[in-house]
Amino acid sequence: MELSGAVTLLLILGLSCLLLTVFKRKTSAKGKLPPGPTPLPLIGNFLQIKSSQTLKSLLKLRDKYGPVFTVYFGSRPIVVLCGHDAVKEALIDKAEEFSGRKTNPTLERTFQGHGVVFANGERWKQLRRFSLTVLRNFGMGKKSIEERIQEEAQFLLEEFRKTKGKPFDPTYFFSRAVSNVICSIVFGNRFDYKDQEFQTLMEMIRNSFRELSTASAQLYDIYVNFLKYFPGPETKIYNMFEVMRVFVAKKVKQNQETLDSNYQRDFIDCFLLQMEKEKDNPASEFQMKNLELTTLNLFIGGTETVSSTLRYGFLLLMKYPEVEAKMHEEIDQVIGHSRAPNIEDRSQMPYTDAVIHEIQRFSDLLPLGVPHMVVRDTEFRGYVIPKGTEVYPLLHSVLHDPTKFKNPNEFNPGHFLDENGRFKKNDAFVPFSSGKRICLGESLARMELFLFFTTILQHFQLKALVAPKDIDTTPQESGFATIPPPYQFCIIPR
Repeated sequence: MELSGAVTLLLILGLSCLLLTVFKRKTSAKGKLPPGPTPLPLIGNFLQIKSSQTLKSLLKLRDKYGPVFTVYFGSRPIVVLCGHDAVKEALIDKAEEFSGRKTNPTLERTFQGHGVVFANGERWKQLRRFSLTVLRNFGMGKKSIEERIQEEAQFLLEEFRKTKGKPFDPTYFFSRAVSNVICSIVFGNRFDYKDQEFQTLMEMIRNSFRELSTASAQLYDIYVNFLKYFPGPETKIYNMFEVMRVFVAKKVKQNQETLDSNYQRDFIDCFLLQMEKEKDNPASEFQMKNLELTTLNLFIGGTETVSSTLRYGFLLLMKYPEVEAKMHEEIDQVIGHSRAPNIEDRSQMPYTDAVIHEIQRFSDLLPLGVPHMVVRDTEFRGYVIPKGTEVYPLLHSVLHDPTKFKNPNEFNPGHFLDENGRFKKNDAFVPFSSGKRICLGESLARMELFLFFTTILQHFQLKALVAPKDIDTTPQESGFATIPPPYQFCIIPR
């Protein structure tokens, strides 16, 4: 019996060694990948990567293997890029080679390579070019995007006044206000804050980001080759995204029934008219699935990222009341109380601008970045990365690069101010990523953040429920996204 057990163990060890040898030969034949921990057959670097702490695990490997290394998620090689220099070299200097996109396995069932965020090749180029054009030109002849934000900020102020200085959770106040800006662009109208369907969608968007950031979702993304055969978080995430896609489809159908080629009401109208224009072009990517999923990309992305930044921002301002006081002072000096803030004020308000940048840097909303992919065999720092290889540019490692930020783990608006108090740009400021895949809503998001922060602080001061030193800024989840902790506060009219 003992002999039989020993033979079995030897056979298992021998088979493992054989598989490992074949595995390594197979990967080395494709290219010369950067160094990294030796993967085990089938399970890859399971021993080095904790799904509940993916970012920490990768940063620990960076300390051992340097800013560019390879890990295996199961049998998938992942090239990880850390720090400003490595990420810039890939996403900026070799922008075309690193311009591919890999879809998180938890989202694959929903998007399947469609929609502007997860598309590749000619599909991505057509959708991105079109989406950018519509977003840039949408204000022409109609209410400008800045006016839409200013209007929504006034609705938000009214809701805040109704709290009458009592404690409340700002989560859905921010998400509904921010979402209404993108809704007015993609759907042509804003929603009443009490609209039940709108409230349900806001809750679903928030919950989907939270689910994407749980340990179980990260485990699925890493070991999808095994876990896809079992029910798991991807089903729950798919169901939430499907409800939102159906909502978008309903809006598309309404637009189709009332479409007027002489009056484009929103993004959906613009896309429908482009579909009609290119209906005889077999290479056109303007078709219904891309319309629904690109609209869904804009709707979700335009809601959660900015609203999460606002939530984190107001928490940080309560943690550092001296920062809020300086912002109040600058707002009073530049804008006063007799008019609403406008985007031109930003150039005259270096401290406020620096604070908003630091809030974005510190809140670190997409720490792992959205996965990239090399579109051809690519030489990089003496290595050869085979076409189709996934690449993780760790945005966290850029936003916390000690060579670019003096005290990267501290909240300090001085990171964006020079010795004379003027705003100072920093090329390691990459919350929107960089290169060809930079977030297409960057300019809209930056405008929203400035106008919402200044409008609220022009009228209110913040009151925490605990002493500043007791305010905990630890995220609720940190995986695909950083989810701000829940909190309540009071706002007092100034």
